[in-house]
Amino acid sequence: MLPDSTDGHGGGDTAVPMAWLCAEYTADELLRAGCLVEPGSLEYRAGKQALALTIHLCAPAGGGPAARLDEWLTRTSYDHPWPDWVRERLAERAQGPAGATDADLALARETWRQLEATQILAADLDGLSTPPGLGPSGMDEVDESAQTWLPAWQLGLPLGHLALHLY
Repeated sequence: MLPDSTDGHGGGDTAVPMAWLCAEYTADELLRAGCLVEPGSLEYRAGKQALALTIHLCAPAGGGPAARLDEWLTRTSYDHPWPDWVRERLAERAQGPAGATDADLALARETWRQLEATQILAADLDGLSTPPGLGPSGMDEVDESAQTWLPAWQLGLPLGHLALHLY
């Protein structure tokens, strides 16, 4: 027998986090379509989680898919203070009804906790091997053998942003 409700307001059954599951599905589809990294890799997981969190925490756009895509691109852009925005949005959602269930919020919080706590060894993009603008092609060069530990979101966020651009 089916429960009376899947939103936690009847039937006594556990709420189904539909908003979170939809955001995660959308993020997965965008990353797979971009073919940027191998599905199942730690980098892929970081990108999927960062993108799903962005999608879930963005306000529903009234202008259709293009408006939503524009907001996602803005939120994931390099100059956007994404971690602060995530913390603020999670705090706002915890204060009152924003269209998400407690189950949605719990999954979003856990995802943010994982993105902050998981460290990924990646190329040190802040440590350039040559002075800025002095590489052979006049561009900055990165010594890819120089690596540093980064929170997973710092690798996943640009990956998600690039997947959005490729969409």
